[in-house]
Amino acid sequence: MEDLVESILDYVRADYTDYAIMINGEWGSGKTYFWNNKVRNKIESLRLNGKQYTTIYMSLYGISNLEDISKKIFIETTQLMDKNLKRYMYAHNQLTIPEYAKTGLDMANFFGVTKNGDRVDYEQFFTTDDKVLCFDDLERANVDVIDILGYINNFVEHDHIKTIIICNEKELSNKLKSSNLEMKTFIATYLLDKEGDLSKTDKPMVEKIRDKIEYVFDKANDYERIKEKLIGETFEYVPEFAYIIDGLLMRYSKDEDLLRFLKENSQLLVSTFNKSGTRNLRILKHALNDFKKIFDMVNKYYPNTNYKVLKTMLIFTIAISFEIKAGKITKNKFINIESNEEYKAILVSSRVLMDNRQFYIKEFDNNYYYNFKAEYRFFKFIEIYVRTRIFDMKVFKRDMEVIINTIDTDKLPGYKRLLTEEYWKISDEQFNGVIEEVVDDVKNGKIGLIDVVKLYVYFNYFSKRKLIDYDTKSIKNLFLNGMNISALTSEYCDDAEEQLSQIGIGEITPDMQDVFDHFENINRTLKDKMYAQNAEELFKCIPMKMEMFYTKFEKYMEIPIFKYYDAYQVFQRISCANNEDIVSIRECLMKRAKKYTKELQPEIENLTKLKNIIDTYLAGKDIGIKIVMLQEFSNDLETILKIYNNEPTIEGMQSHSISQT
Repeated sequence: MEDLVESILDYVRADYTDYAIMINGEWGSGKTYFWNNKVRNKIESLRLNGKQYTTIYMSLYGISNLEDISKKIFIETTQLMDKNLKRYMYAHNQLTIPEYAKTGLDMANFFGVTKNGDRVDYEQFFTTDDKVLCFDDLERANVDVIDILGYINNFVEHDHIKTIIICNEKELSNKLKSSNLEMKTFIATYLLDKEGDLSKTDKPMVEKIRDKIEYVFDKANDYERIKEKLIGETFEYVPEFAYIIDGLLMRYSKDEDLLRFLKENSQLLVSTFNKSGTRNLRILKHALNDFKKIFDMVNKYYPNTNYKVLKTMLIFTIAISFEIKAGKITKNKFINIESNEEYKAILVSSRVLMDNRQFYIKEFDNNYYYNFKAEYRFFKFIEIYVRTRIFDMKVFKRDMEVIINTIDTDKLPGYKRLLTEEYWKISDEQFNGVIEEVVDDVKNGKIGLIDVVKLYVYFNYFSKRKLIDYDTKSIKNLFLNGMNISALTSEYCDDAEEQLSQIGIGEITPDMQDVFDHFENINRTLKDKMYAQNAEELFKCIPMKMEMFYTKFEKYMEIPIFKYYDAYQVFQRISCANNEDIVSIRECLMKRAKKYTKELQPEIENLTKLKNIIDTYLAGKDIGIKIVMLQEFSNDLETILKIYNNEPTIEGMQSHSISQT
């Protein structure tokens, strides 16, 4: 992002320019926020040739004629002419004049006199080398885009004013194609009829009309021509979501409980946002506002609600907001689902009985709740609120009563209570019993490995606050032994870092580091064990189940799977495959070696053994097609090993030779 800012500043610093620059990005992705918070201040802090730059920002949203743009420029520049106005804005940290205030400004400026009696400083109008124009929302103007760009070109080409245009070119392209579509269709049909092409059957009618519209009304080409003349550089705006989202959260600084909750679950928030598949921060902003209402109501009427339920509500609010407001679905997709029970019944039908009538619901659940286990994950009152903007108290209370009766924290295992709700919600009478239950489960390896590590952090916290009668050394030994036992039945945790980051670890002591290191060693061993099992399942598909082999192998393209299977057994299986499959396998190996060189380097030892085994087998063999295929396989393994070792290959040298030529 800083590189983009610096590129824009380089344009502003340039002594002479006869072109504008464009910042292109999706709707709601934070382009205007980027201008206001990253670019504008840096431009206005520039001093070149003794002059300080001034930015003039204009949104073209709703502009219906070019005169409106001129008026906007005039209104924006009044703050340069009126000293009192400028002083007022500075004192009140006002960056721009509010739109409603602009309508009430004294228009005596047109007669050369400002409201406070000062004469207009005409030098302000004729000086152009210290101003930067910014036109935003180009695609949202109600004026022909070609006309607007021609208008802006006057500033750029004739006055050489630094000009920045912010827009969404994707939507601009759609607008150019879809404007006045009924009229265009009518004229295209009329022309086709006059030319005698309407009755011909050489092409589908829809395609004929579309082609004729593009031929007659090709505004896109006009746009490209004027853009080529006006725009010197186009920068693709890819926002730093973490930075912007942090800014969004600070809007709730006055609501300490909500802010703390959102910050504690910021990774969950970002993850759900990313799963939406959009970059629309505007929808996220609205979703967070909706969640504030939900959070407040839940805490007001049901203050002891399970913490994980609140997290699930956050996911659901963001998810359903994006699904509805980003235009992914029609609003009635969820309208007939009345409860969490119905939602789960649909999922069971879809997954177990392979019922594809509710394919969308299954995909929604797989996407937003992937790796997030929650029994209750559909909230009718939230769905109604997002869809209709009505907070239905009756449905809200009905849903919450069901949740309370379904999720009884007193019946949860002790370790789950510690991990899924604030410990202060456990009564003093129950707390010691929960602790002893957890200790017993840790000793007997009844808790998954990653949860053991999380619990260790909590126990350290409790010990420091004298809530439990265990010192840090005893806790460390208890959990190290518990991890060893848990490892016998636990599976590899591939998102350990993310899971551990969700708990407030704070300062890491040497004892804590020992426990984390021990966990990483065990988890690494479990990873090797998992990959060894995967390798066994994969290579057993050769030679009899090759379709299954290729399907599975696609999942392991960037995993050094050959490290985990005996090289001699690999050779036996490959040598029994038909010639076509031998060729396909070596092509797959070459493709992945070039794409994931660094990730696959742990395979070097086993692939070296495999090559030696093949070469030993081939020694003295009579030439046949199978022998030639295996020889080619060996040659490719040699090339792959050179790629892994960053050694020059024949293919690479030939490519280099061609480029030199």
